[in-house]
Amino acid sequence: MVGFKIALAVIAAGTVTGAMGQQTVAPTEKPREIYLPTPSFDLSSIDPAADPCKDFYKFACGHFAANHPIPSDQGSTDSFYQLFNVNTQQLSGILEKAQVAAATRTPNEQKIGDYYRACMDTATIESKGLTPLAAYLKEIDTMGLAQLATMAGEFQRIGVNVLFSYGEQQDFKDASKQIAEVDQGGLGMPEKDFYLRAGDKDEQLRKDYVAYIAKMLTLAGAPPEMAKKQADGIMAFENGLAKASMSVTDQRDPDKVYHLVPVATIEKEFPAGQFGKFEDAVGSPHVIEINEVNPEFLPAMIKLLRSTNIDTLRAYMRFHLLSDTAAMLPKAFDEARFDFYGRKLNGTPEQRARWKRCSGDVNNALGEALGEVYVRQYFAGDSKKKMLEMVADIENAMDRDIDTLDWMSAPTKTRAKEKLHAVANKIGYPDHWRDYSKLVVQPDDALGNTLRANAFENDRQLHKIGKPVDHSEWGMTPPTVNAYYNSSMNDINFPAGILQPNFYDPKLDDAVNYGHIGGVIGHELTHGFDDEGKKFDAKGNLSDWWTAADTMQFEEKTDCEVNQYNQFIAVDDVHVNGKLTLGENTADNGGLLLAYLAYMDRAKKEHVDLSAKLDGYTSPQRFYIAWAQNWCSNDRPESLRTGALTDSHSPDQFRSNGPIVNQPAFGAAFACKAGTPMVPAKSCRVW
Repeated sequence: MVGFKIALAVIAAGTVTGAMGQQTVAPTEKPREIYLPTPSFDLSSIDPAADPCKDFYKFACGHFAANHPIPSDQGSTDSFYQLFNVNTQQLSGILEKAQVAAATRTPNEQKIGDYYRACMDTATIESKGLTPLAAYLKEIDTMGLAQLATMAGEFQRIGVNVLFSYGEQQDFKDASKQIAEVDQGGLGMPEKDFYLRAGDKDEQLRKDYVAYIAKMLTLAGAPPEMAKKQADGIMAFENGLAKASMSVTDQRDPDKVYHLVPVATIEKEFPAGQFGKFEDAVGSPHVIEINEVNPEFLPAMIKLLRSTNIDTLRAYMRFHLLSDTAAMLPKAFDEARFDFYGRKLNGTPEQRARWKRCSGDVNNALGEALGEVYVRQYFAGDSKKKMLEMVADIENAMDRDIDTLDWMSAPTKTRAKEKLHAVANKIGYPDHWRDYSKLVVQPDDALGNTLRANAFENDRQLHKIGKPVDHSEWGMTPPTVNAYYNSSMNDINFPAGILQPNFYDPKLDDAVNYGHIGGVIGHELTHGFDDEGKKFDAKGNLSDWWTAADTMQFEEKTDCEVNQYNQFIAVDDVHVNGKLTLGENTADNGGLLLAYLAYMDRAKKEHVDLSAKLDGYTSPQRFYIAWAQNWCSNDRPESLRTGALTDSHSPDQFRSNGPIVNQPAFGAAFACKAGTPMVPAKSCRVW
């Protein structure tokens, strides 16, 4: 699944907590701010003194940082975060009403209200201490190697990341099948290179991580000296897992992460019978074939387990249990986790208010129950109809544009159009709401609710294995401020949460809406034809439908983008990774072009005078400004660094300027001379 703004998706679905009885702010919380939508065409962010031909981002977003200081609970702020705050405020209003016990509450309102109420009840969380984890902690204390596979399954079922990962996916080679997958996992830092990369900052982060591990173990009762020794052992163990892991760049290549093998191949890696015990514990059917995503990982993990002291393995399991449940544990655990992942890793001074985190938790656990109420209140009118019209415009633009490509042969163009015409468009919310009737939610059991919700979702996913694919299913909740393309489904998805000002405003002119949400639509559509998406056919199967000559031409053109983005410096000496971000950069470039072509066609149909000015700008200028203002941001250096090393999206500044320099119509819109920074003599174009 390829998302439009993954960093924000993580925030939106992040773990949370908080306590307001019916409506009293907890004494440790600041008074709530009131969040208002950001203007869809934000004149206050434009710096008219900046030359749009030299640095368009500075022109369109030059005053954004001054107008929007980074909140103390964030690593950055941007247009997505502005809307996310508005949506979170709306969700909180729904949840505060739903948390009040009343005979009129529907079953779903009871669940979302009680989940929120328990999450916010910090007094009860404090009083319970580690009691809710007592059974798991006792099991760890007596665990031997023979019990490790069972415990790994139990932990993964409740959302605790240990040893490796296991899940469900559509079969890349037969998208009508749902199969099991086993993959690398078990790391506490973002990805493998945080363990292995040289440099002072990475060395310090590793020391901070070891200190965090020791802190959590100490809080759970281990003597400080023992906790430090165990933390060192855990770090050495995870370092071994990291060495066997694939890089974030390699994980983007479908051919490198698809190895369908008989389950007997996996069973041979484990001690006799242990993989079957894992399947039982995680709640999976016993499968006959499985995708071994990284074939090198499991053998290395098993070898590492056999050479690691059992006390270290127990400490490893204990630490990850505590760390992954910390948001619903007493404040000391929650704060310790935030200190590493928030302050140390992303430079965020303080944690988000609990009501925000709890609203996100409910969205994560009961997203369609909450989303049904959200859609009813905030996605009314003909927004869905207008969005479908815009999607059709942009798909038609791509259809016409494929005909103009001088580097693609006729047979490949035919297959490209076949895939384009098969794309399914999902707008706003699913046709059928998910059934949560079997999920037990209690108003005084925050951690229990979280673990049961994780198990509920785990079981829902694993029970798909061997079943027909449900093409109506969504991978994001309706309130999410994001969008995505799914290669195996061959569909584009736009939740109601992003179809709000400033990304979509039915009161504004088409130029702005096509620049904002039109660019998002074009971005997701182009993902079907980026360096990953091109490997899947119209039915969602991993299949090479390109001629060899066309593939060579495609790779030459994407290499141009890789080299272009490699030159951008994210922060300090950290460059953008043009290979890691290639898919997103291709989608940004192609999406912006498609949105512009679609807008030009729409403007012609509506007899728009393109030279007429509104707010001092022509329609083409408003289109490009709207696109750039999708990316107005203010970032902490730590957040930029972590993002540049792990995120498949380029930093916001380059999501604005990178595509702009490759747009054939931009120079004329702003009367830029050829050879200026935004209209270079050589540019890149794939789609």
